[in-house]
Amino acid sequence: MIIILNFGSQFAHLIARRVRDLGVKAEILLFDTPASEIQKLNPAGIILSGGPASVLKKGSPRPDKVIFKLGIPVLGICYGHQVIAQMLGGKVVKGTHREFGKEILSIQDRKDIFQGLTAKEAVWFSHGDQVSILPKGFKKTASTTGCKYAALADPKNNFYGIQFHPEVTHTQHGEKLLKNFLFFICNAKKNWKISTVTENIIAKVTSEVGSKHVVVGISGGVDSLVAATLIYRAVGNRLHAVFVDTGLLRKGEVEQVASYLRKNGFKQLHVIDASKLFLKRLKGITDPEQKRKIIGHSFIEVFEKAIKNELKKHPIVYLAQGTIYPDRIESASTSKMAAKIKSHHNLALPQKMGFKILEPLKDLYKDEVRGVGLTLGLPRELLWRHPFPGPGLAVRIVGEITEEQLQILSEADAVFIEELRKAGEYEKIWQAFAALLPVKVVGVMGDIRTYEYVIALRAVDSVDGMSADWHKIPNELLEKISSAIIGKVRGVNRVLYDITQKPPATIEYE
Repeated sequence: MIIILNFGSQFAHLIARRVRDLGVKAEILLFDTPASEIQKLNPAGIILSGGPASVLKKGSPRPDKVIFKLGIPVLGICYGHQVIAQMLGGKVVKGTHREFGKEILSIQDRKDIFQGLTAKEAVWFSHGDQVSILPKGFKKTASTTGCKYAALADPKNNFYGIQFHPEVTHTQHGEKLLKNFLFFICNAKKNWKISTVTENIIAKVTSEVGSKHVVVGISGGVDSLVAATLIYRAVGNRLHAVFVDTGLLRKGEVEQVASYLRKNGFKQLHVIDASKLFLKRLKGITDPEQKRKIIGHSFIEVFEKAIKNELKKHPIVYLAQGTIYPDRIESASTSKMAAKIKSHHNLALPQKMGFKILEPLKDLYKDEVRGVGLTLGLPRELLWRHPFPGPGLAVRIVGEITEEQLQILSEADAVFIEELRKAGEYEKIWQAFAALLPVKVVGVMGDIRTYEYVIALRAVDSVDGMSADWHKIPNELLEKISSAIIGKVRGVNRVLYDITQKPPATIEYE
């Protein structure tokens, strides 16, 4: 495997994604993981990620220095590049010329990680500090007009540093560079493929759970459905699935998912209609975090009540969750240096109910989850449903939630998705949805003035949700969607299309 030490950059997880795409297992660890623990994992190589800190600042993150004595190849990216230089005797200074975005890299030494690349390469930078003096035994391998040591190498010890980011798509031949490091420098083996991952997860769940029982909350989304199916393959009818209908799910979702599970042998499926309870508790609440907490606490309450009788009859020990990598990243649970973006209400369940946690998908990205689902035989229609947040439509209604607003948004979202499907556009998009804004505006319908809500449409292209660009829906289709929503959904007289990237925006509205 390849170990990636995370210094707080969300790009660290893109590195892991690229390594996996090349067929090699990747594990992300905190930057200060002891070298002894890393050595036990017997990695083929170590990658030091970028990060938001400056190596010049006192107390900035450093890895265990012993990693440089393990005889394992090391590649430092951006902050990791500077860490290598600073820790091994070189010098880093605040740059007079900061580089952000596309730069042309001049490669002086087209060997090792640069073999097969051209003398001039388009790469992507994001840095202010830069290496000014090389450590002993290192040589310069590439530069830009503003960065003398844009890449450095100590081939004898297999240490390499690059100031740019090969993991982002803006670096033209970044994949080739990573491939060189993995297979030419590290001699890594191709051992990461979805069919094997699926088999390993089922085997691991079978071994861990033994003869005990597991409970899983079904949300209606892809992640919980794949997680439940994996666990069902491992433990059969010892899996108890609880589907809490919060009233905040997509139109028709409860019926569709419950029907599929029953048809596929889930005997212990409990569907609970708690929509009135959730709506009552959300009345008057406008703060997004408070909404999430109310939904989380209410979910736990309904969940507990639903399985109370099951607990009397069966030794339920494990709580399974459909947590995937981005969930954990954005909950700041994988890095001491990462900023908290949003809370994840499922994380409170094990502490509240005394269960052991079971997260079969915790190391997978969304497309990998779908790949696992395909190997399990799940229908494409369910697997390629776009990502859906745990709190559901509650975070797509900005501000207070009312029954009227919920009905309007549910219908508008359904019309949007239906039109995308009919046009063959749906599967080209990573995530699309409608949101309801907390304003009413003037319109005119049939010579009558109206005062109704605004619907914002959001459609983004992404690989894993960590960054996203707005999807270019054809103008003719946008016009058709707008007309369909206003024509079919009472209470809406204006439709907007959101063209903001992530970052700076998030994909969801709250």
